[in-house]
Amino acid sequence: MSPRIVAIDGPAASGKSTTARRVADALGFEHLNSGLLYRAVAWAAREGGWLQDSGDGRTDAVDRALPDLGLELVPGADGYVVRVDGREPGSALRDPAVTRLASLLSARAPVRRRVNELVREEARRRDVVCDGRDIGTVVFPHADLKVFLYADEEERARRRLLERGEAPALEAVAAEAGRLRERDAADASRSLAPLHPADDAVRLDTTELSPGAVVDRILREARSRGIRPRHV
Repeated sequence: MSPRIVAIDGPAASGKSTTARRVADALGFEHLNSGLLYRAVAWAAREGGWLQDSGDGRTDAVDRALPDLGLELVPGADGYVVRVDGREPGSALRDPAVTRLASLLSARAPVRRRVNELVREEARRRDVVCDGRDIGTVVFPHADLKVFLYADEEERARRRLLERGEAPALEAVAAEAGRLRERDAADASRSLAPLHPADDAVRLDTTELSPGAVVDRILREARSRGIRPRHV
């Protein structure tokens, strides 16, 4: 039997990664976070001096370096670890500057091809829950289950601030919501793999839902499609 694939898409701070990790744990699947790979490429571009934090620089140099860039997904006890030329960027992948550069680079075809190759390679080997922005539409259009998560901007902004360990004060939430709005517009309007739900995706508004409730709903959808926990 071919490995099973659960695809979870959605805009920034919609709860994709947290949800995907918990669903993967419940099913005994591996969790693949495609966004970490884009961040890893951005981190490498920053470290190599190809791109500045502002986004200025030579994106063509990034494209040329990709074939020789030692980008790896290494399974670990707590999920995959991303390595770049043997180095583990770790928490540096969550740096706001890396996040901005990842958004810029994710619109480039060579970068998307490289990331998609790695993700598909892993999915050929084992059952996975994969999250991103085009998993159900481009990367795995024939996934066994597709889910699209969304929430209102203020709630997503609050979550993002808490994720970074910052207090969700009103002004901070408003500023972060503005940044998310810009990211949403860029993701939805890009010509290459724009953000939108797959036609057959289960759409979940997570604004008022607890993480546990979101996971439970997805597990019910999985069971209805014959996807059972691997360890049962």
